[in-house]
Order: sequence, then C-alpha cells, then structure tokens
Amino acid sequence: MPLFMMVCTDKPGALETRKANRAAHLDYIRDTGCVVQAGPLLDNAGDMAGSLIVLDLPDMAAATAWGMNDPYAMAGLFADVRLQEWKKVVG
Repeated sequence: MPLFMMVCTDKPGALETRKANRAAHLDYIRDTGCVVQAGPLLDNAGDMAGSLIVLDLPDMAAATAWGMNDPYAMAGLFADVRLQEWKKVVG
C-alpha cells in the first residue's frame, strides 16, 4: 500500500480546541489502525501548533476520507491541510 503524508496547520489561537479533542483524535488513530507515524508540530514556544501524520492506505481517496473524519478536522482545528503521497526511503 502507498503511504500518505498529512501536514496540518492549526488555526491561530486554537490550542484549546486541540486539547479538548486530543483524546478523541488519539482514539481515532488507534481504532483506524492505518497511522504509521504521527505527532504534533510545535511552535517557537514549544506549544502544539499542527500535526504530521503518515498514513498507510490504499489510495488518495481513502487518505482524504481518513483526514476528514479525524476528530481534529471535524472540530475545525486546522487552517490548512496538505495531503500528498509519500515514498519512504530511509528508516
């Protein structure tokens, strides 16, 4: 299966939205079983300000659907999302 990279940037001032939906987001990651790697992007103060997620899914449509159903996305956390096929070479 191909891998897909999601780079999500939080809306300014949305840290409380992120914190309020973090447990549901982590449950979604666990329950869907398609996340290879994930973690928050940090701002200069060290606060969570976005997400980097690598998905193992059959195609772009499945990756798009996964992203749209993420509790973070459903809560309106992100200002923008970049989704692109990714080829693992190292690691």
